[in-house]
Amino acid sequence: MSIKKHSITLFGAAALSLSLTGCSVFDWLIYKPDVPQGNYMEKQQVEKLRVQMTKEQVEYILGRPVLRDSFSDNTWYYVYHYKSGRDASIIHKELILNFTGDTLTSVTGDYELSAEFATPLDQSSLPEITSLADDKGDLEPLNPEVRPDTKPLVEEQKPQELNNTKQDKQPR
Repeated sequence: MSIKKHSITLFGAAALSLSLTGCSVFDWLIYKPDVPQGNYMEKQQVEKLRVQMTKEQVEYILGRPVLRDSFSDNTWYYVYHYKSGRDASIIHKELILNFTGDTLTSVTGDYELSAEFATPLDQSSLPEITSLADDKGDLEPLNPEVRPDTKPLVEEQKPQELNNTKQDKQPR
């Protein structure tokens, strides 16, 4: 084999190996979208759960589950899977709800439950809002502050002024 053919073969092999490794070198230039899948749940949503809630109440708070057990409708699975396009990191969270009949009995998974989870909904109390009550005990509405120096951006014309300007514009 001549030196010319040998050098062309060697050059071709080097070019091929560089082109294959070049993809990984410029990988950071390629846009890869984030991929969220499943039910994204906020911490506040999960903290609203209480034992003995009905299935309808749970579905109102968390939305429809990703998966309901095929053999019994008493286990609901809320799964969230997120893969970042930039660094390929993965976040995976699960919340498994168990019902007895139509009422919620237990919750397991990656989310923290509130301290009041064991208190049934009908026995739990709402936070006090006494600071908004006036002397009579009535609640005052929360109105936004009114600035005294506000002026309209455009002056409105009164109906008489509109008629006068129309008459002035008519040809005589």
